[in-house]
Amino acid sequence: MPSSTSSTRLTRPALLAPEEPPPYEFLEREPRFPALLVCDHAAARVPTSLRGLGLDARRLGEHIALDIGAAALTRWLSGRLGLPAVLTNYSRLVIDCNRRLDDPSAVVSVSAGVPVPGNRALSPQALQARAETFYWPYHRHLEQTLTALERTVESSVIISLHSFTPALNDVARPWQIGILWDKDPRLSEPLLTALAQRSELCVGDNEPYSGRHPADFTADHHGEAAGRAHVSIEVRQDLLVDPPGVARWGEILAAPLEAALAQASLYRRWQGSGAQSDQPGAD
Repeated sequence: MPSSTSSTRLTRPALLAPEEPPPYEFLEREPRFPALLVCDHAAARVPTSLRGLGLDARRLGEHIALDIGAAALTRWLSGRLGLPAVLTNYSRLVIDCNRRLDDPSAVVSVSAGVPVPGNRALSPQALQARAETFYWPYHRHLEQTLTALERTVESSVIISLHSFTPALNDVARPWQIGILWDKDPRLSEPLLTALAQRSELCVGDNEPYSGRHPADFTADHHGEAAGRAHVSIEVRQDLLVDPPGVARWGEILAAPLEAALAQASLYRRWQGSGAQSDQPGAD
């Protein structure tokens, strides 16, 4: 498996100063299962070369910049389950690692009604520089780690962690957690079944986003396209604002994930098929 120090040896492109962290953080574990946790929207950091993208610190602490609480939950589960994890070190506003590069939402000039001056009229060369600095190093490391996990099994597993806002366009979202999936139900199905046993939870099956929308690049690229079992998990961000909240949701997820990951069927390439839909994709 790639070592935890490999990311720090990257040749630093002009967008990153020598003292700035690499594009991603790698939590190396001796894996209990051949599975990887990933967090596409873990950080709000903007490299100094991009001057905060023209936004103040308050805006960079909001959901437009990162998935609040998702990194903390990823780290908690990584420790609890003994799974390696890869987390982005820079804001989704710099470039969204959960989007295709040809998707206009990969680099947005307006997010949730908030103008992002540093992304306005971005040239193809500037987009390429961001992709080469932040996007591709992250995705290459994901693929290298997943491949390393496949030394003793046919296929590894990828679990993507996100958070979502309590309301969207002034409409409240009742779900506390959402399980997002598309064609391959091997991981989503046992998670949904286990979470449904808890009457106090409001669980979304492809809510508030859908894994059947093409906007979830990480799951599509490293999971579905490769035949790997995968799932995206969304937790409402107001439930992850402090360590007790993170620990509570970590405990809620740990046992179902552990039970699901014990299934030998997860570690074979998926041969099924299914249809896409036009529901909103992962955040």
